[in-house]
Amino acid sequence: MKTQWKMLLITLIIGVPAFLLGPILWSPSPEVLPTPAQMPYLIVLSAIEALTFGFGVAFTIFGWPLVRQVARGAEKTAGIMYGSLAWLLVSWWPHDNLHIHNALNINGLIAIDYSFHLTVIVAGLALAYSFFALFKPATEKMETRAECPADQPNCHLTSVHP
Repeated sequence: MKTQWKMLLITLIIGVPAFLLGPILWSPSPEVLPTPAQMPYLIVLSAIEALTFGFGVAFTIFGWPLVRQVARGAEKTAGIMYGSLAWLLVSWWPHDNLHIHNALNINGLIAIDYSFHLTVIVAGLALAYSFFALFKPATEKMETRAECPADQPNCHLTSVHP
């Protein structure tokens, strides 16, 4: 079976039960009751988050070899990318369910938001750092070519940096 079909299968095997178990594991707070008109929007969002959680688990299982390949031997960068991508995928399901369970408890909201929002920000920054680190050699080659005079198309400067 191809990896993408395995990932789809894992996504569904994990995501569908996650969708069904969310309100059981984190019972909704009675403080906030959505209207019947709001419920479909919340259910669709919950389903998307649960399936994203399932895909995150599938990525965690199958994604490492591809991330290592993209990182071209930069093991530290690969690890940063892998961990960041995995967290960005799996964190939404517990995050949203904790909000539903916590409702308007301000201390709980602060703890949830620091635990999830701050780590998502760190993961995004880590991915941006990894992206620049991986493509820095290509960028330097482009900068080098940009320094060649237009009338010398075969110019091959070795470096623009001293």
